[in-house]
Amino acid sequence: MSTLKELTIDACFSPKLYPVYEEQNNIVAIIDIFRATSAICTAFEWGAEKIIPVATVEEARVWKSKGYLTGAERDAIQVEGFDFGNSPFHYMDERIKGQTIVITTTNGTQAIEVSKNAHKVVIGSFLNIDALCSWLVEQQKNVLLLCSGWKNKFNLEDALFAGAVTDEILKRSDQYRHGDGCLALKYLYRMAEEDPNKFLNHSFHKERLVRLNLKKDIKYCLTPNQTNIIPVLHEGVLMPMNQLVDC
Repeated sequence: MSTLKELTIDACFSPKLYPVYEEQNNIVAIIDIFRATSAICTAFEWGAEKIIPVATVEEARVWKSKGYLTGAERDAIQVEGFDFGNSPFHYMDERIKGQTIVITTTNGTQAIEVSKNAHKVVIGSFLNIDALCSWLVEQQKNVLLLCSGWKNKFNLEDALFAGAVTDEILKRSDQYRHGDGCLALKYLYRMAEEDPNKFLNHSFHKERLVRLNLKKDIKYCLTPNQTNIIPVLHEGVLMPMNQLVDC
């Protein structure tokens, strides 16, 4: 009788902590619920072909000068002179079909940058949570849930999603051994599961978005299973998983 391979699932609360958790064979799932990973998933659902994540506004400007569609956000506000910001609704746009988009954000693209050399980097959001969890379990690899946080600090919405993924994966497979971080986040999510939006009342980033009149973004980013697309990083470029033969 064969013994199932033991796997690990863990959570990293900030890109700054990534070196502590980095392992060669990890699949890293990038999380930035408000709003980078939600926007990325939405862009692919609306037909974008590729997304190039860059760390700085200056890099994005270089790509824009070459004629690319570009999105740039800092401190939850669209940077002047760019086509898009960080709202998923910006990418519900017919212009993006079949296009390559270059994006930079305050937190999410920073998390992608620090983890780009991992075995595989994928994008997670509530919008694709069921597809993501199914795929992760199928891979039979260790999983690291990398929360983008807010300027390298812990934030609640990313932690909540990491807890939701942990809870779902542990329900689907008994192969995973979880760290204490994931254990805590699993119970955090169970406290919030009935109404995540309400649970996040008074959280730092939700309050910031509310002040910017972005309640619609908050609601949408917390809506599960709006797409089956799993964006994956390949040679520095994000694309839908099903476009990569070797995945």
